[in-house]
Amino acid sequence: MPNPLLSNEFKIPFDQIRSEHVQPAVTELLADCQVRLDTILAAPEPRTYENTMAALDSISERLEYAVGVTRHLESVATYPELREAFNAIQGPVTEFFSSLTLNEHLWNAIKAYAATDEAKHLTGARQRYLKKTVDSFRRHGADLNPAGKAKLQEIDIELTKITTKFSENVLDSTNEFELIIDDEALLAGLPPSALAGARASAAQKGLEHGWRFTLQAPSYLPVMTYLDDAGIREKLYRAYNTRAVSGDRDNRPILERILELRKAKAHLLGYKDFADLVLEDRMAHSGAEAHQFLENLRIRTIPFFEKENVQLRDFAGHALQPWDVAYYAEKLRQKLYDFDEEELRPYFPVESVMAGMFQIFARLFSIRVVEQSGIPGWDPAVTYYRIEDESSGAFLGGFYADWYPRENKRGGAWMDSLIVGSPEQGKPHLGLICGNMTPPVEGTPALLTHREVETIFHEFGHLLHHCLSRVNVRSLSGTSVAWDFVELPSQIMENWCWERESLDLFARHYQTGEPIPQDLYEKMVRARNFRGANTQMRQLSFGTVDLALHRDYDPKRDGDVIAYSRRILAPFAPATFPEDHAMIASFTHLFASPVGYGAGYYSYKWAEVLDADAFTRFRSEGVFSSEVGREFREKILSRGDSEDPSDLYRSFMGRDPDVSALLERAGLVAAAA
Repeated sequence: MPNPLLSNEFKIPFDQIRSEHVQPAVTELLADCQVRLDTILAAPEPRTYENTMAALDSISERLEYAVGVTRHLESVATYPELREAFNAIQGPVTEFFSSLTLNEHLWNAIKAYAATDEAKHLTGARQRYLKKTVDSFRRHGADLNPAGKAKLQEIDIELTKITTKFSENVLDSTNEFELIIDDEALLAGLPPSALAGARASAAQKGLEHGWRFTLQAPSYLPVMTYLDDAGIREKLYRAYNTRAVSGDRDNRPILERILELRKAKAHLLGYKDFADLVLEDRMAHSGAEAHQFLENLRIRTIPFFEKENVQLRDFAGHALQPWDVAYYAEKLRQKLYDFDEEELRPYFPVESVMAGMFQIFARLFSIRVVEQSGIPGWDPAVTYYRIEDESSGAFLGGFYADWYPRENKRGGAWMDSLIVGSPEQGKPHLGLICGNMTPPVEGTPALLTHREVETIFHEFGHLLHHCLSRVNVRSLSGTSVAWDFVELPSQIMENWCWERESLDLFARHYQTGEPIPQDLYEKMVRARNFRGANTQMRQLSFGTVDLALHRDYDPKRDGDVIAYSRRILAPFAPATFPEDHAMIASFTHLFASPVGYGAGYYSYKWAEVLDADAFTRFRSEGVFSSEVGREFREKILSRGDSEDPSDLYRSFMGRDPDVSALLERAGLVAAAA
């Protein structure tokens, strides 16, 4: 049987791909990349866009497909042999990609093309692609001497291997924990949905009695929010925040080594620190600018943050431990607003949420989303959809959706691209969206929290950014944009989860079909900004510790990286951390890949400013305005990185972003006298 990783099929044969296919496929595709590279280097004079830049743009397309599919399977359907095969290809693949920017002959070919008359008369995406390629080669070591290039390649290979290990340790440490409760009296306070989920989890493990709790979000969060027993809350809190810090899954030495390697890489390339290296090509441009952005928001948030925490302590009647905060906050919210988020669950069955979301964005962006059966996935829970242009009927893209937690699947929610299409040639895009939402239980459909609904809308925004792209340079297509811009298309979509008009399209009681009652909706809106300063400070804390680790941290001066991170995070927290708090050791956003969100976590807040501001156009001109939707599709979603993101934003809004929209939406502005 042919190796399915070599087929580059649009309908990926997930049901046929096995661990034994991985290394042979990658070996063959690396050889193919080398042939393609040799062809570029041997191209006859004069250098042209087609034989140099276009050839470079497609040189690794087949390899990226095979590696991307393997990486995805390892994250959603892993098993020991697949993990071993994936780890085995990390070194050679990284070595190849690292070698491209260090290849003197390729660098000379690009510079030779850049000097031609054709290159000087390029426009649009092709002009931007050439400039970004030249800048990227310089930033990735093209001008280093041979010894420097060899050192850089060593760093890149080691970073790839140990960041993968970091991620594996977090997954294994998360799965290692379980808490079985036999006495139902200890579960007082938990809502029925959480009890049913815990019972189903126990049954899946062959337990005839009892309730099973894990560190996966649908299990962990209800315990922290609702369970009356503080001792059990403490047990789960400590387990969650000390993942991957012991035994053979200890991420502490790995974390220190990642930071050491990133710093060495930045210095080797002539940058002050890793933040400046990473951010040069992003909207913030430097670590100092990103830090100043976060600090300005922190200063404006602190008065509200302190007021909220005094209010919660007074309500609780005693000093709060970290495992008390969510519990008492929920009690206070129920008292102030007579609102319990669990009341919303019956109105958010996942099938209705998906159908309503498709309807909303069909109206806004003139698309049609259709579920398609018979497409193989990696798990029975996976669903496949196709996106069509409503006016032309053109097949724009397809995507897979995988929403429920499994022990062979990593935590969190994410979007990824599998195939970057070619609009010019009528080839559709292919992507996926994944999460770890509340699963269906005992004949009841999956009933989501409002936060989970927002997460689905968020990931679908990323997916549309990929599938609606109309950029004819593969490297600049879709979500291949600056990471402080990439969250704009995703975060703006969450706004439709709050508008009455849009909620009425999908928020229907799973038994009666009734919409959310007006009084419940009004409670939800009133409670939206409850402890909004704490929510903002939490995000600012992640961005701040990220920049501190990548700009300032010195192990000789600052000591243990866990303790250092805890000190940085402490002023942003509503309660004092325990001495063993080690959240940073499981922070996969920062350390599960060679770059990832490293030195870039501020991007979430940066993009939140953009999304809050951009949504003001929809609020003023109509949340279902097809005209504003058309402009957003044409000027943001379809443009990828074909223009500077600041220019794209200005083309949509007619001006630069205004931070006040975010502060007003979060309720972080003083009331008028």
